Amino acid sequence: MLNKIKILTFTLALTTNISLCQAVLPEDFIYLDEFDSTIRTSLRYVGNDNFIGKPIDGYKSSRVILTEKAAKALSEAQSYFKKDGYSIVVYDGYRPQVAVNHFMEWSKKPEDKKMKAEFYPRVDKADVFKLGYVAEKSGHSRGSTVDISLIPIDKELHAIKPEPRKLKGDFEIIFLNDGTINMGSSFDLFDEASHYENNLITEEQQNLRKYLKEGMEKFGFKNYAEEWWHFTLKDEPFPQTHFNFPVE
Repeated sequence: MLNKIKILTFTLALTTNISLCQAVLPEDFIYLDEFDSTIRTSLRYVGNDNFIGKPIDGYKSSRVILTEKAAKALSEAQSYFKKDGYSIVVYDGYRPQVAVNHFMEWSKKPEDKKMKAEFYPRVDKADVFKLGYVAEKSGHSRGSTVDISLIPIDKELHAIKPEPRKLKGDFEIIFLNDGTINMGSSFDLFDEASHYENNLITEEQQNLRKYLKEGMEKFGFKNYAEEWWHFTLKDEPFPQTHFNFPVE
């Protein structure tokens, strides 16, 4: 009997330790890869490939988190794009408020221009909130917003290759080539060239943006006009709640 008690105690302890190692998400939130493992991800705020140039507070894992409702809609969009030979690539999903606070603190340090050439060549970093590129209360923190692009199914994401590209009017930007299709500007470029509609990109690039936008709209997402990559589920489950649990 004593041995059985010891075994039971050990089993309970082991189960407890395992559970402590696993992140417990709020109700109605899930890991995207557990819902649809075919959707590719490149969570930029976990590492250095972002407009601040270092890992962002609150991002402890490269796994994308979304509300279950948003994940289901995104999976349906994935099936739609796959028929044309593309896969969705997610750059960001749920974003904790502590990460947004990190962005705010960064904007108050004018001397830090480490990533200016790549992400905001024509914008004063102090104006990124006023111009709508970053918000003090982000839709991402509600769990049903995604930043995405598309990649051909037969291609792989690769390490970023900075490439100079000229916009119409001869202004040059740095295009961060990661293997996704060329939408005319890279994810998180704070510039007019990233607005869904503008006169700085080619007709082909505008058509690709239209294809992405119209495809996402079929499954209940709406685009943010200043960022071609940014989509929010129209009927999101937490329209007034901004969460602050970590991505881990």
